[in-house]
Amino acid sequence: MSKPSGILVGSLLLLSAVPAFADDLTGVDSMICATNNVVECEDDGDCSTGSPSGMNVPQFIEVDLRGKRLSTTRASGLNRATEILHLQREGGQIFLQGYENGRAFSFVIGEKTGLLSAAVAAEGLTVGVFGACTPVAASR
Repeated sequence: MSKPSGILVGSLLLLSAVPAFADDLTGVDSMICATNNVVECEDDGDCSTGSPSGMNVPQFIEVDLRGKRLSTTRASGLNRATEILHLQREGGQIFLQGYENGRAFSFVIGEKTGLLSAAVAAEGLTVGVFGACTPVAASR
């Protein structure tokens, strides 16, 4: 099965070995998330791990909670974006969900830690992404 592409994969957007680059996101509506580790599994049980760039996952994802949108950074040259269909803040966590092009995505971001765990599911394939998020400066 071919690997999924688009922001959904980047939006996988799920946290082992994440460096301490994350920040407190309490009350923040705009952040950028760096993806660190990716795990991809096919329905036959074949799983592999790797870097975001080696697995068609954007290294950086812009998260706009107010506009309910995920997108790649302009510098990436990838020009990917998708709508967040469900957003909820509860118990110190931010939950994001949506779907696009036959794939569903789900993110969990710790508000106090900024740590990101994300997953994308397609028929016969799942992709997990681990990373960390930091607020975007208001001047951006």
